[in-house]
Amino acid sequence: MENKKILSDWLIASDIDGTLNNKLRRLPRRNEEAIRRFVDLGGRFTLATGRNPQSMERHFKKLPIDGTPAVVINGAGLYDFRKQEMIYFSSISSEGMELAIEAAKKFPAVDVIIVAKDMIYITGIGWFGKLFVATDKLKHQHIKNIDDVPKMNWGKVIFSGIPYQISKVKKHFESMIDPDLTLMSSSVASFEILARNTHKGTALMKLAEILGIEKSHTGAIGDYFNDFDMLKTVGVPSCCGQAPKELKEISEFVSCHCNKGAVADFLEYIEKKKS
Repeated sequence: MENKKILSDWLIASDIDGTLNNKLRRLPRRNEEAIRRFVDLGGRFTLATGRNPQSMERHFKKLPIDGTPAVVINGAGLYDFRKQEMIYFSSISSEGMELAIEAAKKFPAVDVIIVAKDMIYITGIGWFGKLFVATDKLKHQHIKNIDDVPKMNWGKVIFSGIPYQISKVKKHFESMIDPDLTLMSSSVASFEILARNTHKGTALMKLAEILGIEKSHTGAIGDYFNDFDMLKTVGVPSCCGQAPKELKEISEFVSCHCNKGAVADFLEYIEKKKS
C-alpha cells in the first residue's frame, strides 16, 4: 500500500499544445499511460496553459487528474474543475489596463483579445479574435471599441495579428520603463501582457503552497517561450526535444519530441529521480 504513495510529495505540470499533445493536437497513448501511472503512485499532475477553463476542459477531463486544480490563462488563474470555480486569480492593474488601451489605439490593425475572469472580449476588426474563439466555441463578446470593455478582472490581454505588426507591438511594450505588467511572447502572431509577476510558474507555486508540496518537488514541462518563466521557477524543469535552445539551456531534463511522448519521458525521469 505504501508503494502506491511513493510520489505523493510531487507536483508536475505540463503545457498542452506541443507538449502534452502532439503536433496534430492529439494525446499520445504513451503520455496517457504515464500520467495514469504517476497518479496511481500518488503524484499530483496538472496542466498549465494559456487557455481559459472553457477552452481546456476537454483536454483536462481526458486525464485522471480532476482533483488537482489547473493553471489557466498563462498563470493568471487556478481553476478547480471539480468545484467548477476559479480558486486564485491575478488581475491586471488599472495602470496595466490603461497601457493596453493605449497600445490598442496605437496599433488599430491589431486585434486585442481580453481574457477576463468570466468572459473573453474581442476588440478591433475581430478577424484574429474570431479565429481565437472559433475552435472551442468559446463564450465571448465582440466590442469594437476597447474603451467600452468592462474594466475589471482582466487576466491577460492578447495582441493578435500579422507577425510584422505583432513585432511592433512587442517593441512598443519592451521600450517601456518598468510597466506594471508581465510581457510574454506566445507566437509570431501574438503577444500577451499579464499582471506584474504573473506567469505559469507563479500560479504553480501558489498551487504547490495550497497542496503543501515543497518547491524542490515541483516540476514542469513545456515547449515554447511562454513556458520559460515556469521552467525557471519550478524545482525540476524540463522541455520537449523540439523546444528552442533557450528552454533546453535552463532544463534539467530534455525529453523527446512531443510526437513521441515527451511527458512520459519526463514522468519516467521523475520516478527514477525519486527512487
